[in-house]
Amino acid sequence: MDGGAIDGNWYLAVLGFARETPWLHGFMAIYTNASLVVLALMAVGTWWRMRGRDASRMAAALWVPAAVVVAYGVSNVVKVLVQEPRPCIRYPAVPTLASCDYATDYSFPSNHVTLAVAAAVALLLAVRRSGLIALGLALLVACSRVYLGAHYPHDVLAGAVLGALVACLGLLLRRPMTALVGHLRTGGLRPLVGAGAEDRPAAGVRDRGVDARH
Repeated sequence: MDGGAIDGNWYLAVLGFARETPWLHGFMAIYTNASLVVLALMAVGTWWRMRGRDASRMAAALWVPAAVVVAYGVSNVVKVLVQEPRPCIRYPAVPTLASCDYATDYSFPSNHVTLAVAAAVALLLAVRRSGLIALGLALLVACSRVYLGAHYPHDVLAGAVLGALVACLGLLLRRPMTALVGHLRTGGLRPLVGAGAEDRPAAGVRDRGVDARH
């Protein structure tokens, strides 16, 4: 697949913009990877907050890392099937901020964007405010991948669509995942999945249990 024939001109235009904005180089180079760490921390924070909520909320929180893993796997399968060379190989004379060492790593779709959007949409399904922030972070990840010269625009668009579709599977899996969380809350994994209000005995029940022992 020749990605340059699809939107090579757009890719070159973005690289032209990158050459004219040297003050952005350092930020983009750091952000493109650091953003994934930030999204991972947001997922951990969401899981921690959901430990005291009902099972469906915890299921939504647990789907965030699950969606990322599934999206990453699907993205790599697509890469092998499509086998699109990196744009720096298609345009070897055009300087890029990202080093061109992708001889065996295909370009379509962008793994970075797939992971970021999968995490962001899954977070949106769990906590709206966190999800909206994550979507903004993911959008900038997409911009950074083209800006650095690592991907064509259609690579990041495909990654975004793929990540969003995988994350939305959480809507279909919500019921079985909620049931699974409810089951896990009765066993040894309870410290990890927490106990929501529906899992705790009511105050009156606890009081009667104490009275019975006396």
